[in-house]
Amino acid sequence: MKTQLEMARTGSITKEMEKVANDEQVSPETIRDLVAKGEIVIPCNINRPNQNVVGIGTGLRTKVNASIGTSSDIADVELEKRKAKIAQDEKADTLMELSTGGDLDMIRREILSATQLPVGNVPLYQAFSETVSKYHDPGKMDPEYLFDLIEKQLADGMSFMAIHCGINRFSIERLRKQGYRYGGLVSKGGTFMVSWMEANNRENPLYEQFDRVCSLMKKYDAVLSLGNGIRAGAIHDSHDRAQMAEMIVNCELAELGRDMGCQMMVEGPGHVPLDEIQGNIMLEKRMSGNAPYYVLGPLPADSGAGYDHITAAIGAANAARHGADLICYITPAEHLALPNEDDVREGIRATRLAARIGDIAANPGKREQEKQVAIARRDTKWDEHMGLLMFPEQAKKVRESRTPENTRTCTMCGDFCAMERGAELFKDDLTGDKIGCSHK
Repeated sequence: MKTQLEMARTGSITKEMEKVANDEQVSPETIRDLVAKGEIVIPCNINRPNQNVVGIGTGLRTKVNASIGTSSDIADVELEKRKAKIAQDEKADTLMELSTGGDLDMIRREILSATQLPVGNVPLYQAFSETVSKYHDPGKMDPEYLFDLIEKQLADGMSFMAIHCGINRFSIERLRKQGYRYGGLVSKGGTFMVSWMEANNRENPLYEQFDRVCSLMKKYDAVLSLGNGIRAGAIHDSHDRAQMAEMIVNCELAELGRDMGCQMMVEGPGHVPLDEIQGNIMLEKRMSGNAPYYVLGPLPADSGAGYDHITAAIGAANAARHGADLICYITPAEHLALPNEDDVREGIRATRLAARIGDIAANPGKREQEKQVAIARRDTKWDEHMGLLMFPEQAKKVRESRTPENTRTCTMCGDFCAMERGAELFKDDLTGDKIGCSHK
């Protein structure tokens, strides 16, 4: 069976491409051409035919990923299933199942059955969790077991995988020669792979046998997301030599993977100062041939713990504006604890809003709904206004908790409502949906 990429290169338009085209209101031919170039990916594991169809990449709405999963401290599969349902209800586009505690095969399958979202994961999590449980030493992981595990997870229905192929001996040497880092290593999968390489004095098998990784992904038409295991965990480490070494390798691998017919994404960048976000995305797009870019946050400050969903939303809005394609949400629990249900909800909402802000800045054609929101607010048509909002239930909850005497106004202004006064002043000048020729 051919992948979406291979089908597009033969000139075929699949039903998945048609669905993406309909959702994004562009022509199927446009989607086909960009899939053929590797600028759009469609995560759609053939073993999971009833999942949502989502396009990620050039010219499309910026997508939002929610991550859930157990830990060694909290391994409650029912909690994770509830979080998966919240992610779908809150309109996340994709879900990552990142469990490291409990029966990992069972948890993965339960999550897959609990949602229609395309689900991704990090195979190294299970590989190292089970190796440590069995041998008490991550250095004893068997590479053949890792490849078998990747296929088992794909057979279960994983539609994309963050696989740390870009870590190699050269990038580790950059860490040593630059004197390590201010923020250390923050990727669990990346850190365990570095540990394995150091313990065994061997090259990363995922890098050495990259063609084998691509072959497995192609078998199920899953997207290979090139993990950023040496991403910066502090803004002072942003774009250091180790991070850039891995990024260069990942961008090269994205090109090689596409040549093999595998759908490819590149991941990055972690903690990045606001003024460096545009440059980071430009580098990824330039070096990878416009491969879709999947970013974590990014977080433009290190001191926001407790409110890092806001820190990350600021970074995400800028990332979306400059061309990031998939944003991995950050919750209020980031850096502090395993997220609970409320954290998941708030993280998705903040990230969806950030993605919308970025899309509006990048594409003026996406501003029409914002204009309709403004008109309904101007005319104090509250029901119409609520129906146009991203989070209408929350808006209604706030308004109903502080109901004004004059229901055309709100309790912020009460008798001194600027909207009512302005409408009275300019009622004879109002034409259509705009006031004056300068309002477009």
